[in-house]
Amino acid sequence: MSFAIPVKRLRETDTMMAFYHPKPSYPFHVILVPKKEIPALKDLDPNDAAFLRDLYATVQSLVEEFHLQAYRLIVNGGEYQDFPHLHFHLVADVQQ
Repeated sequence: MSFAIPVKRLRETDTMMAFYHPKPSYPFHVILVPKKEIPALKDLDPNDAAFLRDLYATVQSLVEEFHLQAYRLIVNGGEYQDFPHLHFHLVADVQQ
């Protein structure tokens, strides 16, 4: 994967990367992106155990590390998806 803008990576595995959103909408706003080209959630293979394991383990570790008491994991699709590559938003209104 390449980026047009520099990002601060928080986590990286063989299957995904997590980094701070370059234009955050929340006080805590992290993007989680698979390295594999997947256009949208509807295209994700539910048997892709390695990615799904990395995704959930990364979310759990970020929630713990940043002491997020209330958070959301969001995935947009269709007209709500601004970028044509599957990605998840881990967001929180307040970072504890």
